[in-house]
Amino acid sequence: MNLKRTFGAILTVLGIIGLIYAGVGIINHSSGVTTLIVVGVIAIMFFFTGISLVRTTNDAA
Repeated sequence: MNLKRTFGAILTVLGIIGLIYAGVGIINHSSGVTTLIVVGVIAIMFFFTGISLVRTTNDAA
């Protein structure tokens, strides 16, 4: 089991969830603008960090 790859997948899923939350909040005008910007930026960081971890981690048998 590769821990880095698993952590990367978890970060990617959290990033996707955060981006969906921010998108729904923007469409519904439900939260404050500052909150949605912060959630969106953190979600983008999680998403790209997770993708990078999954991509750069080598498979070692």
